[in-house]
Amino acid sequence: MRLKSEIFVSALLRRIFADGGFAAVERKGEEAAGAIFITQRFRDGSMSLFAPAPQTAFDEGEERGRKFEQRLGAADEAAVRDALQREIRFDPDLWVVEIETDGAIAAYLEIAPAG
Repeated sequence: MRLKSEIFVSALLRRIFADGGFAAVERKGEEAAGAIFITQRFRDGSMSLFAPAPQTAFDEGEERGRKFEQRLGAADEAAVRDALQREIRFDPDLWVVEIETDGAIAAYLEIAPAG
């Protein structure tokens, strides 16, 4: 069973804060099943964007938890914001969470292999 979006986001924020990182909900989406997009801000001002992975990222019989795919890596903030605005026009119920951490984001999210 997949966690509600609100619970997933809340747990993610707690884990990041516990590790000394910072995270904030930039946009609150639909509580039960809103898609979750993650931005990762780096010290140099660049950002990465992670979006829900497509169903093809799951193996047959694998539990349908939450996997993410990297859409943009170390891009300028304007490019990330533009991509998010396109997604919001398509799905106004989505969540946006920004993370600032020195560590790898894979410590907090399951990242689907590029492919």
